[in-house]
Amino acid sequence: MNNCDVLIIGGGPGGYVAAIRAGQLGLNTVCVEMDKTLGGTCVNVGCIPSKALLTSTEHLEFAKLHAAEHGVKIEGVSADLGVMMKRKLDVVAQNTKGIEFLFRKNKVTWAKGRGTLRAGNVVDVTANDGTVTQYQARDVIIATGSVPIELPFFKFDEERVLSNIGALAIPEVPKHLIVIGGGVIGLELGSVWRRLGAKVTVVELAATILPGMDEDVVKEADKIFRKQGLELRPATRVTGGRRDGNKVFVDIEKDGAKETLEGDYVLVAVGRKPVLSGIDAAGLGLALGKRGEIAVDAQMRTNLPNVYAIGDVVGGKLLAHKAEEEGVIAVEVIAGHAVHMDYKSMPAVVYTHPEIASCGLAEHEVKASGRAYKTGKFPMSANGRARTMAETQGFVKFVADAETEEILGCHIVSVDAADLLQEVVLAMEFRGTSDDIGITVHPHPTLSESVKEAALGVSGRSIHI
Repeated sequence: MNNCDVLIIGGGPGGYVAAIRAGQLGLNTVCVEMDKTLGGTCVNVGCIPSKALLTSTEHLEFAKLHAAEHGVKIEGVSADLGVMMKRKLDVVAQNTKGIEFLFRKNKVTWAKGRGTLRAGNVVDVTANDGTVTQYQARDVIIATGSVPIELPFFKFDEERVLSNIGALAIPEVPKHLIVIGGGVIGLELGSVWRRLGAKVTVVELAATILPGMDEDVVKEADKIFRKQGLELRPATRVTGGRRDGNKVFVDIEKDGAKETLEGDYVLVAVGRKPVLSGIDAAGLGLALGKRGEIAVDAQMRTNLPNVYAIGDVVGGKLLAHKAEEEGVIAVEVIAGHAVHMDYKSMPAVVYTHPEIASCGLAEHEVKASGRAYKTGKFPMSANGRARTMAETQGFVKFVADAETEEILGCHIVSVDAADLLQEVVLAMEFRGTSDDIGITVHPHPTLSESVKEAALGVSGRSIHI
């Protein structure tokens, strides 16, 4: 039996960040990960590889369609899919090796194998060769993540019926990629293959793509993506489907009208579910929520003594940075710090082009609460820097309390929206107002001036519209 202070089951963004923070705090730390590399879904088959392909294909589309607008003539532009995929793998490898380095730096032990939690915070780690090593941990953090949801008639084979994993490694440009699900994953990966030349059809059950997002954002995104060439089919139910050799068929229905789509690949991106790998919740008496997620309090504690849970396995928004912060909170609680998790200003980003970034509440959510509010909105087309970049699509929108102007939410559609949002996240953490941002000097010419202008717009003081 090996003793340790903290044992973390799962080496994804939540788990590995928790492990590093625990090491920084001087805790004897073990992180259990069964995959060949650390980093989990995000680093290996999610955030990092998808952004590598998004960036590569954005360069391709700029060279083909937009370089000439800048007086840059490029002839014979083509894509080398093999090189693109190799670069993606290289980027992933840089990140996974970086995590290994940080483990060594902070004296974190990587227990390679599948972790099984026993009563009394005993964890069995089963290696690939069947060898079992036992650990007795004072505190355990469950960070086992999530997996894509399958449809009963479309089981993932990662050849023609794809999850995010297979969609990042298609060996050819599809003739017709059918995407089931108009959320973040479907739109990002659909954008990648559209830029490479595929016909892409996105089928979404909800009335709009990006369901739940601010209505102005949804309208703008729908317009932009259609203009780019994505075929969007919102308010459409998928009733069945099948693979036949190198073809896939998707049965859909809208307003009583039935149709069958034919493609050569289908990406199923209808959501993810918590995975309790190695966690016998019923046997341990671990409390779960309605969707199978582990129930936790604001300090990431479960109902079991000295057992915490973080990341996708606790539900909420499935975001890597959310998992990371939850991991830090859990470890610092273990170390005796007076901290807790707060989600009100949690940012979220869709890495399409342009990007879509938001934090706080959407306008329809504030309206439904009955709270009096005001909005300020500024179009990127009125921003000088956006014009110089030929990136004038989108806007910045604030939702603020009608009386105090406290920022309740911010929604941005713009190139570099993820970076533009961050000053708003900081302001919201301090319960800042739109006026706080509006009276702050922003450098000129920058895209960030649009944030200032939209903030001023809450009180009708925008200068450039």
